[in-house]
Amino acid sequence: MLTAGFISLGCAKNLVDTEVMLGILADNNIHITDNPQEAELLIINTCGFIDSAKEESISTIIQMAEYKQTGKCRGVIVAGCLGQRYQQELLDELPEISAIVGTGAWHRIMEAVNAVLADERVLLIGETDTLYDDTMRRITTTPAYSAYVKVAEGCSNCCSYCVIPLVRGKYRSRPIESIVNEVKKLTERGVKEINLIAQDTTSYGRDRYDKPQLTNLLNELVKIEGVFWIRLLYCYPKYFNEELIELIANEPKICNYIDLPLQHADDEILSAMNRRDTRSDIENLLKKIRTVIPGVAIRTSFIVGFPGETDKHFESLKNFMLEQKFERVGIFTYSQEEDTPAGIMENQVPDSVKEERFHELMSLQCRVSEELNRDMEGKMLTVLIEGHNQDQPSVAFGRSYREAPDVDGCVYVENAIGLLPGELVQAEVVQGFTYDLVAEKK
Repeated sequence: MLTAGFISLGCAKNLVDTEVMLGILADNNIHITDNPQEAELLIINTCGFIDSAKEESISTIIQMAEYKQTGKCRGVIVAGCLGQRYQQELLDELPEISAIVGTGAWHRIMEAVNAVLADERVLLIGETDTLYDDTMRRITTTPAYSAYVKVAEGCSNCCSYCVIPLVRGKYRSRPIESIVNEVKKLTERGVKEINLIAQDTTSYGRDRYDKPQLTNLLNELVKIEGVFWIRLLYCYPKYFNEELIELIANEPKICNYIDLPLQHADDEILSAMNRRDTRSDIENLLKKIRTVIPGVAIRTSFIVGFPGETDKHFESLKNFMLEQKFERVGIFTYSQEEDTPAGIMENQVPDSVKEERFHELMSLQCRVSEELNRDMEGKMLTVLIEGHNQDQPSVAFGRSYREAPDVDGCVYVENAIGLLPGELVQAEVVQGFTYDLVAEKK
């Protein structure tokens, strides 16, 4: 039996592609190993979104290629965004690569495998219009109690800094029936937490059904027996309407957690980014969400150092963060990307200024997060247990509705001897810190 190793880089959306490709490999009797020393094929599903992601991808490719000399590796296959974006350039500059499988050709992974075994070097790109469905085998790599479900692929928003439309294609939604069937299969295997993802989750259905259909999809998903939490990630504000807000507030299975990437809060910068909302629009939306959904945890992300961002623009963003006091914030420095409108804009901000602004906002958010977490002291939470502290077996760690997997902090639960991963327990918060909470099992 042929043995392959698989490394998935980048976002959760890329991870779903990895899991579908793993299913294809398994259907073809290829054994998957987590030991690259033992792998005859090494496959890297790459990210090519910003400079740091590209650097990580290239470094991983070179590192894995060393197993051609030190291990059993017969070939290195590059999949995903980096291969889609740079194609022939990668083959020309990195002889270590045996094959490239672009974002529109993940379903052709076996072609790449067979080509490598035949000592051929191939470039498989295809059209960026493919979608996986519920009939395809998918080997989840997340814990047994939690899974990501991609409801759509690609993006048609065309933010001026972003290459996603170039590497992932236009926005295209999966049918409601396919998503429902997939979630049913996952819950039958014991999955309790469904994390819905897309490049823009709130746009779900606009292309297929002529209008947003996220609320209709959610109304079908909450009927599924076995689903405990449905978490919404990557929700752009444009189509976050009152109907959706009311559904989140009234449906116990939908987490009172909203991931709402805003990117900036100054109207001039938002316009230059080709974002569709103004600061006033955003403020009105946040007010509605917090009024209708008490206790809601909101995660957002901001970019500092966008071309033309002045001290005044930055202060506007900083004041917005102080006013809104988000539970979770990701701060990113602007990455100047070729083939984007922002990449050729004048007034590019020096890296030193980007870094200074990054650290200033991170420091601000640390103070806000600690304040909000201290406010949680004395409150009861349902915690999904994920594991135990190795040094203190009586302390477990997990997440409540307020923490998404991989990106947020965790809840440490005391008096937790005997609790198993995937169990749901009631716990009272006794201490709040910058990123994490400490609670006692009740």
